Amino acid sequence: MNGSKAWAEAGGPVGRPGAPRALLPLLRTHGAAVAFFAGVADLDATDPASHELEEGIQLASGARLEQFARAGSGDAYCFVGEGGEERPVVYVSLDGQAGPLALGLPELVRLCLVAPWWRDAPGRTSEELRTVADEYRDDLPDLDLRCDRAARALGIDPADLPSGTTALARLVELSRGPVAEACRVLGCEGDPLDALFDVARP
Repeated sequence: MNGSKAWAEAGGPVGRPGAPRALLPLLRTHGAAVAFFAGVADLDATDPASHELEEGIQLASGARLEQFARAGSGDAYCFVGEGGEERPVVYVSLDGQAGPLALGLPELVRLCLVAPWWRDAPGRTSEELRTVADEYRDDLPDLDLRCDRAARALGIDPADLPSGTTALARLVELSRGPVAEACRVLGCEGDPLDALFDVARP
């Protein structure tokens, strides 16, 4: 079963008709987008071939796992299955964790725009996440301006972005649903990698 079919059977759309433009080329070349995503959100799509998935990392379903960007640590952002930017996106960490981040690149870029600190979310309370967000803003006092510039570079109206709370809740939702099973990643020894989020938490 390919990734797109698995996601469709899990209840999601296979495509996004009427999408205004392809996002990945802009993430690779547009100055404002690259500055925010690679420099702030730690999603570098400018040279995905510079870091390949460790040999043996694969989807349990047998679907294609296609890396399209990386984090500074070497963690990988990957599309699931065949198709375009509408495919589910999985994050594969060198620490032995993996899981779905979004149902398509448009959803992923919105997550990164409103909550570039999403990696700090697992297991944290709302108050702790507010502290993380405040620390980001202390380090980057022009964060909102950078976000707006990056959003507009991608053809997104900043006013249409979700709240950070909504975006993070969506991550937890994906980690608990059928999409998580369709996007399950196996390590080099064939065992499932740990989930990005603690799915046992209420």
